[in-house]
Amino acid sequence: MIRANKNTKSSDIQKYQLLRDNMIQNQIISRGIKDKKVLDALRKVPRDIFVDEAYKNSAYEDRPLPIGFGQTISQPYIVALMTESLELTGNEKVLEIGTGSGYQVAVLAAITKEVYTVEIITSLYKENKELLKKYKNVKMSNHDGYLGWEKYAPYDRIIVTAAPDHIPQPYIEQLKDGGIMVIPVGPSSWGQTLYKVIKHGTRIKKIGLCDVSFVPLTRRN
Repeated sequence: MIRANKNTKSSDIQKYQLLRDNMIQNQIISRGIKDKKVLDALRKVPRDIFVDEAYKNSAYEDRPLPIGFGQTISQPYIVALMTESLELTGNEKVLEIGTGSGYQVAVLAAITKEVYTVEIITSLYKENKELLKKYKNVKMSNHDGYLGWEKYAPYDRIIVTAAPDHIPQPYIEQLKDGGIMVIPVGPSSWGQTLYKVIKHGTRIKKIGLCDVSFVPLTRRN
């Protein structure tokens, strides 16, 4: 993946800001996203620097884009929906499984206190170490995300940006009592459901949000 050039000239900055504003109005607000913290984060984070240079002019379109290694950056609305569904107040410790492009991490980091993100693909992990270094409230790890990140558990919130075929038990164990998890579940690319999962002691409440199509959660052999 060749990241878009962060040294963007002022005319391009203005162009992408306009595209970002249009994205928020026409793709996000118009489809029911209301959380001001989420909308402010989407305005603040330049999505165009998190995509491949070849797709920079498509960064604000309502679709996922390839980022290499068989992975994608989710469409803006899904990022907004998943983030809003976490019900963030700004003080939470959040675990993200699947750093991917780094865009979802940056959106979370613009809202909440601590973000812990796991990426199994070493090349993506290394790229994101550089891209996300300005976010001082982000910690990153390069390991099998199915395992969560036990070292810093428990977490107030967990967000998963690749789809397992079931909810991994480590996520349930590492989620605080009263915590919220947002996760796509289902077979590869088809028949997946995005769930909001709320933990109440030993009881797990699952709320289906919408049908989705995510890349599968990759495991280490």
